[in-house]
Amino acid sequence: MVQIAFFAGALGALGGAIAVIALRNPFYSVLALIVHLVSLAGLFLLLHAEFVAAAQIVVYAGAIVVLYVFVAAYVGGVEEPLWEPIPGQRVLAPLFAAGLFVVISIAVLGTGLAALGERGPEISPGFGSPEEIGVLLLERFLLVFEVVSLLLLVAAVAAVVLAGRRRGDDELAPAGAGREAGDAGGVG
Repeated sequence: MVQIAFFAGALGALGGAIAVIALRNPFYSVLALIVHLVSLAGLFLLLHAEFVAAAQIVVYAGAIVVLYVFVAAYVGGVEEPLWEPIPGQRVLAPLFAAGLFVVISIAVLGTGLAALGERGPEISPGFGSPEEIGVLLLERFLLVFEVVSLLLLVAAVAAVVLAGRRRGDDELAPAGAGREAGDAGGVG
């Protein structure tokens, strides 16, 4: 039963991740991200990391995906392409992807075959507990944790600013930037 749950979670995680990249509609892409994150939470449950699985659902599939939905709703549909393709990109990109797949496959198979006769790592009883996660986040990975939160904030603000520039909205302009010299706003 554990193997079936693992393969279902792995297929959901891979399928969701591929759909996030492949889908053109940003709303469907966000829904595929939710499928991916819920599948990852299921894989965490298989590793007996219940707290990490719950945090995955609450923080990522809940809060951050809601942020992505708001940003996608503000940005709206894309009428023009986001970038101009580089000459030869359509030929070179699949070649680089195939080469990367070969290198990763060799690395995974090389390490996986060496570990076939072994039992595997021992998981401590406190693995994934709130106490252990708190120690890791607030002591060992505090700087990384804060940098990632700042990066997410900057990405959301940048998406809103870029969407405003693309639409030509004046809402993001500083107060008084669009007023005429004679229109001081009040006293005549």
